[in-house]
Amino acid sequence: MVSILEERNFPVEALRLFASARSEGKTIPFRGNPVRIERLTPDSFDRNIDLLFFSAGTAISREYASIAAKLGIFVVDNSSCWRMEEAVPLVVPEVNSDALSPEKKIIANPNCSTIQMVCALYPLHRRVRIKRIIVSTYQAVSGAGQKAIVELESQIKTLAEGNRVNPVVFPYQIAHNLIPQIDVFLENGYTKEEMKMVNETRKIMGDDSLMITATCVRVPVYVGHSEAVTVDFAEKLSAAEATEILKSAPGVTVIDDPSKLLYPLPILAAGRDEVFVGRIRKDLSVENGISFWVVSDNLRKGAALNAVQIGEVLLQKKFFRGSI
Repeated sequence: MVSILEERNFPVEALRLFASARSEGKTIPFRGNPVRIERLTPDSFDRNIDLLFFSAGTAISREYASIAAKLGIFVVDNSSCWRMEEAVPLVVPEVNSDALSPEKKIIANPNCSTIQMVCALYPLHRRVRIKRIIVSTYQAVSGAGQKAIVELESQIKTLAEGNRVNPVVFPYQIAHNLIPQIDVFLENGYTKEEMKMVNETRKIMGDDSLMITATCVRVPVYVGHSEAVTVDFAEKLSAAEATEILKSAPGVTVIDDPSKLLYPLPILAAGRDEVFVGRIRKDLSVENGISFWVVSDNLRKGAALNAVQIGEVLLQKKFFRGSI
């Protein structure tokens, strides 16, 4: 997140970094200078802070985001803590930046898999109403944190040496394998990750009538979530029309030329900001269906970049104190 602030030349007058006692005193470089990490306490914030990006867990966010908001600080929270709170905007800037307002200080950053999907879905939904969405995700291990990346690296090496692996982060071996479970199972048979996609998509797109089913799978890829999406529209929309709509959609890049074997790949999306869409074709099983493939860097657009973009919109709208 700090590097993206620097890359996008976000107008930062002063940067403060907060973390647990374990990281206190360490430094992170920003614009050529080391910034010392402070220990997060209930007294850390003051009214000189305009914008706070939170990448802590839900319990920390629940406590500290409220403290900051009461001081008039805008909080962009990356956890799932606030996403389904009715009074809290859940924002993907390319889709629903109009949900932001000066009064709503806490803003939720959506789930990574939801963000890239709605970037592709919303411009189509604006043209022809979507009735039903079927999505299967192929999610990189980095979505489960640094320990998951290390586990995949370690397992690949261990297996190459002819030894057995002992999974710790995931319930099963992830190297050379797929795990059809992300987060815990709920009573309805879906995982928490799958229901995030259902509920968050409806909220972001402002349509509770959307019928959505999701299957989320962890795959042995380091960075970049991929999704196979099938959409049933209320009226006919051709694959060619969908392609043209997506080509002009903000934040979306179309890579789609089967004759040249061109389509989005996670290894090409890693380190990039765009949401890549390809394999756009008619769904042969229904009259008004379209299927396509969506890939994006889950650490950038799926998390840090989207949060920083929310900050940029707040800046453009002059919502910060002292804005003229």
